[in-house]
Amino acid sequence: MRKGILTIAAVGLLATGALTACGDSSDDAGSGAKTPKIGVILPDSASSDRWETADRKFLEEAFKAAGVDYVIQNAQGDKTQFQTIADQMMTGGATALMIVNLDSGTGKAVLDKAKSQGVATIDYDRLTLGGSAQYYVSFDNVAVGKLQGEGLVKCLTEKGAKNPVVAELNGSPTDNNATLFKNGYDSVLQPKYDAKEYTKGPDQSVPGWDNTQAGTIFEQMLTSQGGKIDGVLAANDGLGNAVVSILKKNNLNGKVPVTGQDATVQGLQNILAGDQCMTVYKAIKQEAQAGAELAIALAKGERKDVGQTVKDPEGGREVPSVLLTPKAIDKSNVKDVIADGFVTKEQVCTAALAAACTAAGIS
Repeated sequence: MRKGILTIAAVGLLATGALTACGDSSDDAGSGAKTPKIGVILPDSASSDRWETADRKFLEEAFKAAGVDYVIQNAQGDKTQFQTIADQMMTGGATALMIVNLDSGTGKAVLDKAKSQGVATIDYDRLTLGGSAQYYVSFDNVAVGKLQGEGLVKCLTEKGAKNPVVAELNGSPTDNNATLFKNGYDSVLQPKYDAKEYTKGPDQSVPGWDNTQAGTIFEQMLTSQGGKIDGVLAANDGLGNAVVSILKKNNLNGKVPVTGQDATVQGLQNILAGDQCMTVYKAIKQEAQAGAELAIALAKGERKDVGQTVKDPEGGREVPSVLLTPKAIDKSNVKDVIADGFVTKEQVCTAALAAACTAAGIS
């Protein structure tokens, strides 16, 4: 796995359910300087397992190792709660906030309020359009989409598909990452549509990355096409699993290639079972370490040069950024995700998948 753009320090973090810190967040005696304290707001736990199983864990490790005060909260998809958590963190003495916005409007309100109170901010994983964060830490999300598009093309080619009908099940329309993913996979698929090699089928976004709604949407897609969908570009593993569930109902699983993203346990299991053709692995530990390093510096009133920027298309601002490199995963290299420590063999290789795991070189 590629190491992050930043030189990652040994940093670590604590996960607490309450808005309390590890230590005293009062001003340093006689110095007038605030004790560094970091607040992290995660978006939800329904759209993807990663936020609670990976990001929280790796951020905690980083903050704990650095011995800094921190608190991590999850807004659970509630915009009002997101803003309330941010207010509580700032009232509680946070000197730096790292947020994963639910949408750019809510995120911008939090970032602007933090700026007015002298609290440093980082956009983690998702860029807040029109926002004011000092840094943006994520993956190259257009590259993620390109890997998905290329993965679907590879799977359709291996199946010998002729002029396949491709459905696109996109992420939330309020998530800038979903736009970037789509830009990436459409850069691969649109030339196929234009050349009449593929037929573009239904193309729809899933509000809030809601997996239940994704299943309903895809079932409607399949019905509208009279069951004739030959490949599905699903923007993440949660949406991909919703598609697989509908395909199973129609005895089409394994026959229709489905993409994903996040290398979740469910997604990897679907790949091993032959029901999903690929996913995209993003080394969350690297992302968390990069975000934690910047958050720790900002909390202490320091700035780091990351040597890269991303232009905010809404605000026009060049945002100092760390963009990490994603990796395509199919049956041939599922073992790499396990070897990297992102998931365990025990999680992925259930009794039903024991033979598939052995065949995939997972030992």
